[in-house]
Formats: sequence, C-alpha cells, structure tokens
Amino acid sequence: MSLSIVILAAGQGTRMKSARPKVTHDLAGKPLLRHVVDTSRALEPEQIIVVTGHGAEQVHAVMQEQDISFVEQAEQLGTGHALAQCLDAINPGNEVLVLFGDVPLIRAETMARIIEQGDDSAVCILSFVPPNPFNYGRIVRQQDGSVRAIVEHKDASQEQLDIGECFSGIMAIRGDCLHQLVTSLDNKNAQGEYYLTDVVDIAVARGDSVSAIICEDPGEVSGVNNQQQLAVVEALYRARQVDALMTQGAKIFDPARIDIRGEIRLGRDVQIDVNCVFEGIVTLADNVRIGANCVIRNSSIDAGSEIKPMTWIDEAVIGRDVSIGPFARIRPGTECDDQVKIGNFVETKKAQIGRGSKVSHLSYIGDTEMGSEVNIGAGTITCNYDGVNKFTTIIEDGVFIGSDTQLVAPVTVARNATIGAGSTITRDVPADKLTVSRAKQVTINGWSKPVKQPKDI
Repeated sequence: MSLSIVILAAGQGTRMKSARPKVTHDLAGKPLLRHVVDTSRALEPEQIIVVTGHGAEQVHAVMQEQDISFVEQAEQLGTGHALAQCLDAINPGNEVLVLFGDVPLIRAETMARIIEQGDDSAVCILSFVPPNPFNYGRIVRQQDGSVRAIVEHKDASQEQLDIGECFSGIMAIRGDCLHQLVTSLDNKNAQGEYYLTDVVDIAVARGDSVSAIICEDPGEVSGVNNQQQLAVVEALYRARQVDALMTQGAKIFDPARIDIRGEIRLGRDVQIDVNCVFEGIVTLADNVRIGANCVIRNSSIDAGSEIKPMTWIDEAVIGRDVSIGPFARIRPGTECDDQVKIGNFVETKKAQIGRGSKVSHLSYIGDTEMGSEVNIGAGTITCNYDGVNKFTTIIEDGVFIGSDTQLVAPVTVARNATIGAGSTITRDVPADKLTVSRAKQVTINGWSKPVKQPKDI
C-alpha cells in the first residue's frame, strides 16, 4: 500500500518564549521539523505533507529546498482538525502516518513497525511506558490485546491511572478508513477542539480493529514544548550519536562532553577528546586523533592525522599524517597534503599546502598555492587583500621563508628560494637565491629615552 506521511507543525509553541515557530528551533544544528522529514524519507513515502499554521512563512523558509507539500491550518482547532485539512491533499487510498514536527527523535524503524501493524488494523497507535506517566493519556486494552480506548489523564479512574502504557500521539490510519474516521470527529468538549485521539473511539464503535505497538525507547517520542525540553532532547540525541560512534570502535574520552550537529563518517581507532563540536558532514579516517575543545565543520581528515586542542577546522580537506594546532584556525578552502604541519596561532584560508610543508606558528596564509617541503617562519603573512580585491601568492617547492615576512600578492616565490627574516616581498623571487628586503639598520647617537613628567599637585 502506498504511504502518505502527515507531519503536524502548526502550533505556536508559546512556552518556547520565542518569535520563531517551535518546529524551526534547532536540534543539533538542524530544525526540529527537518529531523522528522529526513527520517520520514527512509520509508520512501509517496508524499510528505506538513501542516503549518503559526509562522507558516518561517516554516516554509527553513524547509524550502525539501520536496514536501504544505497545508495550512488557519485556525488551530486541534490535531484532528489539522489532519482534516489534509484530506483533499492526501492521495486517495494511501495509508497515512501522522507524526509531529516537535517530536524529532522518532526512528524510521519504529515508523515502519507502526505501518506494518497498521496493515491489519483500521488504526495503529504508538504507545510507550514513561518513567512518570503523569498527564499522558492511558491506553486501555481489551482482553485480546486490541485497544479499547485512550483515556486522558484528567478523565481517568484510579484503576486507569495505574496503567503505565501511554499514548505518544503518533498513529497510522488505513487508507480505506481515513475519510470516514476523520470526518466523524466532533468538538464537543470543554476546549471546543477536534482531537485526533477520538478516531480510536470512533473506530471501536464501528467495530474496526485498533492496535498499539509499544515504543521500546521512550526517548523516541519525547516532545519539545519549552527550552528545557529542547535541552533534554538534545542530550538524548547526543547520547544516541555517541553510542553509535563507540559501537563503531571510536574512543570517546567522555561521552557526555561531545556535541554532534550532523554526521561523522568514521574510520577505525579514532580518538576524540572532550568538548569537541562536529557540524555538518565530517569524515575522520583511521587513527585520527582529535584533541580537546576542537570545532570541526564539513571537513575530511585522512588517516593518522592529529588535530591538537583548541583548533577550528571549517570546510577543509586534511591529508594523511598531518599535525594541526593547538590554537589553529583552518578556514574554508584549505587543503593540506600529507605530512603537513600547521602549528599554534596559525590561520589559513583558501590555501593549498603541499606535502611535508610546515607553517609552525603565528602566521596567516590566505589565497595561497604552496608546494612541498616549504618552511614558513613565525609571523609570516600573505597580504592577499588590497581593500577591494583578493590576489594569490604562489610559493613553490622547497622554499624557506624567514620569520616576520610579508608576501604582498600577487607574487611568486620560485623553488628552493630563501627569504631573509623581516622582509617585505612585493616582486617575484627567483629560484635558488637568497632575497632580503630590509631598511638599513642605523644607530642614532645622542638619543635618550623619554622622561616621565611629574604630575601637577
């Protein structure tokens, strides 16, 4: 049977105390809603429909490149009302899985279990057993295990309050029952809203089967209603990611002190020290070591390389057996070949650094094409910007550049050249020669240090 997934995302989320719709808030660097949509794609549904309401234009903006449909719920009159707005948009006969944009940790495997069970039921709901069931609707089952009712906490008897199994809000509805069940909902309640939970009562009254499967991990159905709950869900997400890394063999020095805001592609025997942040897609090959307090974003690091503490790497490609840091900043467009050394307080940007080259400390290398076995002295900078345009510095193989040198681009330093310390290079430097650019050193006779003047009393 073909599948339509409906994601309810119309709520204002007033408890977030934010001008932004709740589902646009980030979890691990990605909006809550995008987590749900991305996981949904694993089921290869025929369509994904997002129900928007408050701040719809902001929701559209964060999801604009996604191949999804939007349906607006102009008035927020309950979850059943939200699904009713989608009836004309849902492909006829499709089974419907209802998810929530603020429940981002639901797994694709769990979704698949609901749909599989739903093939034999008019409605299949996802239940769970929370540590504290307060305020959750209880699942009342019949003797054969099917669901008889969902009883809200405030309406439950003492016997029903003793039930530990609760309703998550997530359900699948069979396509041939969808229209009849949803259009039968009413709002005859104190809130005047149409509740999706009422489809269970309607299905049971019709004699249709209602089933429930228990979510084995209650964290999967954790919702976000305020900043505190967002932090809890973030911790659950982080723990899930770290567990997967350790299962693959990574040594994580402290699983509680790592932040993964994307995806890590992992080799063997990788080590990650404390307080590291990974964003986007990061590849760590065999035997890579990441020191404490590093931030790595959308970058690849090849086998045997070491990233020392306090280093920032952003959109860079790092070769094999490279050493970077501590306190280095590797900016977008940097490509380090094998056996490169980047030392402390070095910044690179849009720089190709050849095999075995060293930029050991206190330097800026930007818009540069550097050959192999180059040695860059402390305090060297490439002056690549004239205030309007950027220019390239070319440093060929085997060059040695003395400390405190400025290379004013565009300029080429030919192979095996040596530049004396303290030089300002404004013209091309020939190969195999020593080039020095300094003012003449003089001593001023008769000069004396300034004397501090006494203060007036």
